[in-house]
Amino acid sequence: MERLDSTSAPQGIASRFRGFLPVVVDVETAGFDPQRHALLEIAAVIIRMDADGWLVPGATHACHVLPFLGSELDPSALAFNKIDPDHPFRDAIAEHQALPKILNPIRKAVASQGCNRAILVGHNAHFDLGFVKAAVERNDYKHNPFHAFSVFDTVSLAGLAYGQTVLAKAAQLAGLSWDNAAAHSAIYDAEQTARLFCAVVNRWRSATF
Repeated sequence: MERLDSTSAPQGIASRFRGFLPVVVDVETAGFDPQRHALLEIAAVIIRMDADGWLVPGATHACHVLPFLGSELDPSALAFNKIDPDHPFRDAIAEHQALPKILNPIRKAVASQGCNRAILVGHNAHFDLGFVKAAVERNDYKHNPFHAFSVFDTVSLAGLAYGQTVLAKAAQLAGLSWDNAAAHSAIYDAEQTARLFCAVVNRWRSATF
């Protein structure tokens, strides 16, 4: 295996992932079908690279989302994530407002880091990408920064690095804390997934020094 020169200066995150900027996304939904079931929460954590070339979680952007017109709410999904779509303190906003709130900072980060596109990182990442793409299409949003189909999935990465595919167990094996009471909220799961992704990538980098 070719080993990295630990004395060389890091080249920046744009050269680490072939021009892609990793952004961790977690969605909470009212079911499994992005065309039929409502998107209820979305959180995104932009990954950055520190001065020494290590990945660290950056800013988190999140919001609660109102169910789109005609969407379905699966009671079993709501029982699992414990979301009450009608709760007055959710401060939820419509999808057409949520998309720029989440995606505009990502587009700015892509440009500022010299990247070509964002790439979605998630635990079962295609699930999250599917809901993002469905919302983008429903609202005719023209500036989706994410690659259309490529993802980094922490299920596979954690299975490789720690022999575990369950997010809570993989996080603990990576030395991260885990709060079951806070899990299954978009912000908590996105931030924990971001820490897990950084831990796996940084562990690989450490092994190549």
